[in-house]
Amino acid sequence: MVDADALRRLGDERIDWRFKGMPADADGMTVAELAAERRNLFDGGFHPPLVVLDAGALEHNLTTMRDWCERHGVLLAPHGKTTMAPQLYARQLELGAWGISVANFAQLRVARAFGVRRVLVANELLDPAGLVWVAGELARDPEFHLLCFADSVRGVELMAAALRGSVRPVDILVELGASGGRAGVRDVATAEAVAAAVGAAPELRLAGVAGYEGAVGHGTTPESLATVDRYLRDLRALAERLDLPGDAILSAGGSAFFDQVADVFDGTRTVLRSGAYITHDDGFYRDVSPLGRTEGPSFVSALHAWAQVTSHPEPGLALLTLGRRDVSFDQGLPEPHTVRHADGTRSPATDSRLTELNDQHAFLKLGPDTKAEVGDWVDCGPSHPCTVFDKWQLLPVVDGETVVDLIRTWF
Repeated sequence: MVDADALRRLGDERIDWRFKGMPADADGMTVAELAAERRNLFDGGFHPPLVVLDAGALEHNLTTMRDWCERHGVLLAPHGKTTMAPQLYARQLELGAWGISVANFAQLRVARAFGVRRVLVANELLDPAGLVWVAGELARDPEFHLLCFADSVRGVELMAAALRGSVRPVDILVELGASGGRAGVRDVATAEAVAAAVGAAPELRLAGVAGYEGAVGHGTTPESLATVDRYLRDLRALAERLDLPGDAILSAGGSAFFDQVADVFDGTRTVLRSGAYITHDDGFYRDVSPLGRTEGPSFVSALHAWAQVTSHPEPGLALLTLGRRDVSFDQGLPEPHTVRHADGTRSPATDSRLTELNDQHAFLKLGPDTKAEVGDWVDCGPSHPCTVFDKWQLLPVVDGETVVDLIRTWF
């Protein structure tokens, strides 16, 4: 559930210079008024570059993941850090998501500002001021349910001290890590000590075990998949060893190996935290997602970065108004798909590729059959959506070329 009034108020925000890509003649209009005009993306005054969301692809991905989770008997708390968009959280929850995952206090506060009732913080919460705020939220909203990780006795002690006097306990998941990886206990003895410390603190409640298999899996080679499988079996074995309550959960699952999580955790109360599935991509997740790799139907990319050809300085090279400030580049460069010409016709960007991104320019190496003139628009598919959303405060949602909605992000 998300607060409907808080969502409605997003539509009352005024369009102005703060929101890149928005039409200059829309200044002073509300977001809801601009969306209601259903402008054309290319002749409605929007300025390139512009990252947009495809409405049909979004809905396909949302329902595909819901159906997959239902078939496999797992719960889903999608990771909100991917989009930081409460409008999208609302749709995920409408389709049966168990809760929303976040990574830190700032993201937790966004979720709570929009009334998300069950939040899983996939991290350790240690900041005293933040924990005092958590205690206040627990007292203010009896339906607020918070879960977070712990991987040290010291961390448990800090949480308990900051939460002293809280009206309800915070649920704690003992986090299992891996040697050389990021957070998480490294051995059973430490896990048992953490669990015992949680049990001794009335401000906390032991609620399960969690981890992140994506930290140990690198690609889809047989060796990587086997490493993921071993880690998940260790996580399940730890849960079976600890004295957990009957409603305990096992939580893992990014957007790359959630099929293995469901297989290994079969028969347990499993909560996946996959987040990138909502938009998928044209690079990293396309190559590693189990949907399409091991079973179908596959997700489809809902992210499109439209840029304009700003220069054609030599044969075979076009410069686009797209740069590192606009799209992700940490997990591969965007892929050019389509050229939209001045007359509105489109042609495929066959055998073309981006070779480099500067802050505000993309170098497009044109295939021999690709024609892209100065002023044409080029549709590029980003790789790794998590580092695209943080560059845009307001993203158009399109049905074909028509802008049907606008999504607000909070980074």
